[in-house]
Amino acid sequence: MKRLLGALAALILISAAPPPEPQPHWSPAQVERLIRWMSAAADEALTPMAADVPALRAVLDGGDSAATDRAATDAAVRLLTALRQGCCNASLRTGWNIEETRSWPEPRAAIAQALSQDRLDALFAQARPAHPYYQALRAAYAKEPDMQRRATLAANLDRWRWMPRDLGARYLLVNAANYEATLWQDRRIVGRWSVVVGKTGTPTPVFQATVTGVTFNPWWEVPASIAKESVAGIVARRPAEAARRGYVLEGGRYRQRPGPSNALGQMKLVMPNRFSVYLHDTPSKSLFSQSVRAYSHGCIRVGDALGLATTLLNWTRAETDAFVASGKTETVPLSTPVPVYITYFTAEPNENGDVRYFKDIYHRDRGASAPGEDGSCL
Repeated sequence: MKRLLGALAALILISAAPPPEPQPHWSPAQVERLIRWMSAAADEALTPMAADVPALRAVLDGGDSAATDRAATDAAVRLLTALRQGCCNASLRTGWNIEETRSWPEPRAAIAQALSQDRLDALFAQARPAHPYYQALRAAYAKEPDMQRRATLAANLDRWRWMPRDLGARYLLVNAANYEATLWQDRRIVGRWSVVVGKTGTPTPVFQATVTGVTFNPWWEVPASIAKESVAGIVARRPAEAARRGYVLEGGRYRQRPGPSNALGQMKLVMPNRFSVYLHDTPSKSLFSQSVRAYSHGCIRVGDALGLATTLLNWTRAETDAFVASGKTETVPLSTPVPVYITYFTAEPNENGDVRYFKDIYHRDRGASAPGEDGSCL
């Protein structure tokens, strides 16, 4: 009886299970198009995808349409996933806190739809980052003979694949490795600012946030770690110095008044995030003349910070200067919030499209690899 009940239960489960999805059907011309995309993938550090070509070609030449459908679909899934998410540098993604905000369609479903509409080219092209920096790095990788530089380019191509495909019509991009913040509008740079980033012991994290406003003449809420390191001792043992520098202890919190010594300078951007890292002004202007600018506890100090505020608010500089001169601590909201991406790219094109390589100050390229010609990752 128990055996009979078990068999009946198994039959019920089988009948209730959804039928397997039909295998997408590939015409020979579509397989050839896929093979072209797989072969070209080697030129953008996706060589493992190109390594699948001989096996797929052999199945196609064998004439078994069902086997061809399976092999082509499996290869297309691998290629589509690599274009969307990267290839060989997953270990470098530790600490990468920027995520795609949209949901990709499931690969097999997307491939089946593209086949039915004969839109394979559009499917793969839309999966690839369209950002001009990615395009420049891809072109450089295709012709770079040096293996170390190829590894650096491959790592940064993958980093771009980890970025959202839609960064926004207007956005800020901070590259900690290049000590620079850029404002983008409609796929072109409309402003550049030098920045100071975190020391190697307190590196600036990689994350995304949204700038909603600008606080002028800000108070500085001293983080507990910095208070323990220096500020608490100054307040307790050197009250005259604490008063001169604006440090106060209020309700168990250490704060710094607005003024010429304030660590945030004359403005900070309102950009809530779990790291408590912000773009802000600084009284230490001399640091911007140095080529290596890793001095902060993680926040991003901006050269000509008031110029950045003026640009984001669409004000004139005279309006900004007058607001600061009033001495009021006040937050002015942006008319439209601006996404900000705090990134780390050790290779980046200049205005002419020539790739520049930056010192890996945080050692985040360690383990970076370029795929070998056999499809392995070196």
